Amino acid sequence: MPNETIRKPSIAIIGAGMTGILLSIRLAEMGIDDVTILEKKDDLGGTWRENTYPGVACDIPAHMYTYSFEPNPEWNYRFARGNEIQGYFKRVSDKYGVTPKIRFGEAVTNCSYNNGKWTINTSKQKTLVVDFVISATGILHHPAKPNIPGLDSFKGDCFHTAEWNHSVDLKGKRIGVIGTGSTAAQVIPELIAVGKKVSVFQRTPQWIVKVPDKRYSERDRKAWRKNPSIAKRLHRWYTIAVEETFSKAVIGKKLPHALMSFLCKWNLRFSVKDPVLRKKLTPDYRVGCKRVIVNSTFYEAIQKPNADLVTEGIEKITENGVVTKDGKLHELDVIVLATGFHPFNFMRPMNLTGRDGLKIDTVWERKVQAYRSMFIPGFPNFALMLGPNTPIGNFSVIAMSEVQTNYLMKMIRDWQENKFNEIDATPDAFQRFNAYLKSGMGKTVWLGGCNSWYLDADGDPAMWPYTWKQWEKEMNAPDYKDFALK
Repeated sequence: MPNETIRKPSIAIIGAGMTGILLSIRLAEMGIDDVTILEKKDDLGGTWRENTYPGVACDIPAHMYTYSFEPNPEWNYRFARGNEIQGYFKRVSDKYGVTPKIRFGEAVTNCSYNNGKWTINTSKQKTLVVDFVISATGILHHPAKPNIPGLDSFKGDCFHTAEWNHSVDLKGKRIGVIGTGSTAAQVIPELIAVGKKVSVFQRTPQWIVKVPDKRYSERDRKAWRKNPSIAKRLHRWYTIAVEETFSKAVIGKKLPHALMSFLCKWNLRFSVKDPVLRKKLTPDYRVGCKRVIVNSTFYEAIQKPNADLVTEGIEKITENGVVTKDGKLHELDVIVLATGFHPFNFMRPMNLTGRDGLKIDTVWERKVQAYRSMFIPGFPNFALMLGPNTPIGNFSVIAMSEVQTNYLMKMIRDWQENKFNEIDATPDAFQRFNAYLKSGMGKTVWLGGCNSWYLDADGDPAMWPYTWKQWEKEMNAPDYKDFALK
């Protein structure tokens, strides 16, 4: 269409993490420059800004965990450390002119829709009126603290892994770790290396697959700088490998699941020598029911003389340590909470109000759902990135964000071409889509006898139960029959 007929929308993006940066880049490519990114913290990077605990790394190979259009020749490890991932996002943000669009230290407190526009109020008492709001707040950014009696009475240092206290000297200390998920598997070996004694309080053992890490040489990086196509090939190879193994295993494909089960059980059998300890570390649920942990250091560390795996339940915490249900006091100097996040908060606690005063807390009071993981009826011209039932199980969230961003850009382009002013998923499409998801869950491993953060209050996994390829196909372009257009 002639340029004079193309409208230029104003757009607010909430969050300056990986997805917020991506959205800004794609919007700029479309010639849309009225973009504001509101970031509650004083730096960009999302989860890689928040998590600075010892051993923090991505469990997706680094060359897969990059934007498809921006390969990174500077990776130091196969599984990149948190600080170098944040450094990558900072470089990309600066290179593509995203950083000047970010308003740091400014959280969204209220967001409401009236007369075809969104009005945003921020923590700095500022107001912004825009055509579209895109929530890119991420999935895991509200730390979950355990409800253990006496937690506040502990006289030593106590902190969550996502709120790491770097001022605490851990050398020679008696350290307790509550939790054994992905984060714990990374941080526990680091603590065992410096602590006098490390007590790991395990409620549920985890399946762990060993994928060896690798330190890249300067020669490797020089080759990638000289020939970027090598890094792009690595990106494709790792993507195919993960898609054909992890991603198909968790949705119940027999051969991939059999392979994944064998690798996890083989790893446990041959990594842990003591049969008593091995039994304590053996889950009683199907491989993949909880997120499979990719790790090559935990089993070795937990067998060290200064490591103690405690499987008795926790009764309470006193000023001196943790008391387990057998009455034993585990005296500690430091408690580390590796207890994960609240996975269903998304953009909350901000107040989100749609058409006719509809509140997000009302819509999601009983169940957190969306159409295509992105759209909520009654909230026009609003998109939620990486929302419920995005295929987040052991795959690169960058790839997911790129698929959702491509989908959303086509929608915004149609708005620019005056095909509609307001777009809103219909209640019928919302119900049909979520029924379609539920019908596919029966064969997945997420219903395999465990209690994971994937499950909502009804026991339904907030996951994608079909293949990655099917998700990409269905997310190729909006089906406007499922939307009310004005």
